Amino acid sequence: MAGTMGQRLAELIAQYEVPGAALAYLHQGELHEFAAGTLNADTGVEATTDSLFQIGSVSKVWTATMLVQLAERGTLTLDTPVVELLPEFKVADPEVTKTVTVRHLLSHTSGIDGDLFLDTGRGDDCVEKYVAACADLKQNHPIGATQSYCNSGFIVAGRILEKVYGKSWDDVLREQIVEPLGLTHTVTLPEDVLRYRAAMGHVEGGKTAPVWGLMRSAGPAGLICARPADVVAFGRAHLEGGLLKDPQAMWEPQVAVPNPYTLGSHWGVGWILDEWSGHRIISHGGNTIGQHAMLWVVPDTGTVVAVSANGGHSGAFTHAVATELFAELDGIEVPPVLGPPETPVEVDLERHAGVYERVGARMTMSVREGALWCRMEAMGALAEMTPPIELKTIPVDENTFVGREDGDPQWVSAVFYELADGTPYVHMGARATPKVS
Repeated sequence: MAGTMGQRLAELIAQYEVPGAALAYLHQGELHEFAAGTLNADTGVEATTDSLFQIGSVSKVWTATMLVQLAERGTLTLDTPVVELLPEFKVADPEVTKTVTVRHLLSHTSGIDGDLFLDTGRGDDCVEKYVAACADLKQNHPIGATQSYCNSGFIVAGRILEKVYGKSWDDVLREQIVEPLGLTHTVTLPEDVLRYRAAMGHVEGGKTAPVWGLMRSAGPAGLICARPADVVAFGRAHLEGGLLKDPQAMWEPQVAVPNPYTLGSHWGVGWILDEWSGHRIISHGGNTIGQHAMLWVVPDTGTVVAVSANGGHSGAFTHAVATELFAELDGIEVPPVLGPPETPVEVDLERHAGVYERVGARMTMSVREGALWCRMEAMGALAEMTPPIELKTIPVDENTFVGREDGDPQWVSAVFYELADGTPYVHMGARATPKVS
């Protein structure tokens, strides 16, 4: 595939209806770069290897790395309570306010209901203002009880960096990672992105997204824009040094993921952890408005892969790229996405029926026509841009179900489980959602 990768990339974007994509990978010490398609359906500008894509939540590993740098210098520890570093920090639960640590934030175990997307303006104080607005955030689950993806936790983590360094997260990122690694195509603000060739997101039907990017307050959780080669250089630094004395400390499992079929089996410090064909894999993905990115690092072979796409069935696309590329480069089999079992299984559907809700999302599970249907509704700031989705699910076992939208090649999985105290939850899209009725 490596030799014909340019051609394969073009074939795969056509297959998955992706307008444009760029790919870079490091293999046996050598960097390879490819691009295909268009950056913007309205202008027809072609994608190039130097084009900037929004890497979304891959940014979280960069933010985590900068906090681990501070831990290595002795400025803080991962078990330092957040409130010791940010005395103004508070959430709805006073006990969580007192006890939540940096480690909880970086491993998504704080239980803070973390999908607050709030535009606090374009100023350098936007992250500070965002953290002030977290005062009403309730608990999705008790602190440390399970794993649930928390954007808010990473924005709070970014504010810790701002407080320690006395400057904006964007400036800290530039000084601690971008400049030391010599990255020439990595920026955060739209006015800096404008200096480069940049991707536009595309939504349903291949239309350009209604807005270019997320609000600036989301910076530490997901606002880096970069070409894939820069993202590979960041991944490489986690193997070869250049940012941390002991990058492997970030690969230590912090919590098992209740639904291991979505991203990986465990969360480390910032990184998602998994094992493919006996190889440890550290990775992270990101989604913004119509853009998607993935970064995978294989420590024992030294292979690093970064791929970005600007619409279409982007998750299925990046999975297909990984499947072909890792088989060829390292002989590694990427696990297929969990789908329905070959032989249908009979399970008690009624026990999972009900309403599951957290800030930002409501899922209604109902039994109709002998199947468990899941209606997903976005709540809050993103509701206008996200119409409700209804999925007919198929049981894989007693607690695991899969479903997909019409026309979508990729299955999504839901795992029903209980916390130690017996509270029922569903884990879907990397988030834990409690049953409320």
